[in-house]
Amino acid sequence: MKPWYWVISGGAFETAWALTMKMSEAFRDLFWDFWTVVFILLSVWFLNKGLKAGLPMGTCYAVWVGVGAILATIAGLILFGETLGIFGWICLAVVIVGIIGMNLVSQEAPEGGSEKASEEE
Repeated sequence: MKPWYWVISGGAFETAWALTMKMSEAFRDLFWDFWTVVFILLSVWFLNKGLKAGLPMGTCYAVWVGVGAILATIAGLILFGETLGIFGWICLAVVIVGIIGMNLVSQEAPEGGSEKASEEE
């Protein structure tokens, strides 16, 4: 279960870099530029940890991007007063259902990287 926490954390950092990039005003503010780069590196590092632990690549990437998209949408609503119509909420729900579905499907399939993950532990 720990590798999924890494991927979810990476998704959260994905949201953080999207927020700091918006704050940087198209890379015009060095303070926010710095944090954008830091959060990008952390986001990718956490994704890499999940992949190295043997998580399936497609599912891992879908969760990473999905978590980032969901949290970025919520952050935009709360922090920037953005709005989301009914169709937007439906699409967000589809993303959530897709992430859950990808996890369920990947659990049914044999894990290709599990041998490598157990060797590293």
